[in-house]
Amino acid sequence: MRNLLLSIALIAVPVGVCTVGFRYLAPPAAEAAVQAGLGDLSSYAAIVTDVADVAKTGDLAAAKTRIKDLETAWDDSATALRAVNPTLWGNVDGAIDDALSALRAGSPDAATVTSTLTALQAAIADPTLGSAAPSGSIATVGGVAITDANGRPLPCEEMLKTFRKALGAATLSDADRATAATFEAKGTERCNADDDARADDFLAQGIARIKK
Repeated sequence: MRNLLLSIALIAVPVGVCTVGFRYLAPPAAEAAVQAGLGDLSSYAAIVTDVADVAKTGDLAAAKTRIKDLETAWDDSATALRAVNPTLWGNVDGAIDDALSALRAGSPDAATVTSTLTALQAAIADPTLGSAAPSGSIATVGGVAITDANGRPLPCEEMLKTFRKALGAATLSDADRATAATFEAKGTERCNADDDARADDFLAQGIARIKK
C-alpha cells in the first residue's frame, strides 16, 4: 500500500508542476492576439496616451508637437510593419492620419482631437478594427495601385521607391524622362507635405508614363 501511494504521489507531482508551468509559459489570449497582429505596439500607445493627456489640458499646440514623435516613430517602422500585415498596418496608419489631421487643422477642434485620439488608441490596442472594410476597393491610376484593399492611400515613401525603380529600369526619350521628372517632383513635394493621396496620384501617373 505504501508503495502504491508513493507511486501515485510521484506521478501526480510532475503532472501538477507541468500544468502550473504551462499556465505560466503559455501566452495569455491578449498577448497571443498581439503576436498574430503587428507585434508589440506599446511604445506607440504610450505616445498617444501622452498626446491625449496633453490635449485634455487644452494645450492643443503642445499635443500637436508631441504627436510628431509618433509620426516619426511610425514612419521609421512603416516598411517592416507593413510587411507583417498590410491591412492591419493600414488600419493603424489611417487612425494616425486622422489624429494628425485633427491636430494640424487651422483651428483644431478639441472634440475632434479627442475622438480621433480615442479611435487611435483603440486601433493600436486592436489593429483588426476596421478590417471589415469592403475588400476589392483598390483604386488605381493608369493601372497602378494607389490604395490598399481598404481604400487607404499607399505610403508615398513606398510609391517613390516604386517610381524610382521603374525609372531606373526604363529606356526613355528625353521628353518622356523630363515628364517623369515632373511627376516625381510633384509627388515628392506632396509626400513631404504628408499628402499621401495626391503624392500617390502624381507618382502613379509617372509610373504609368514610364511603363507605357
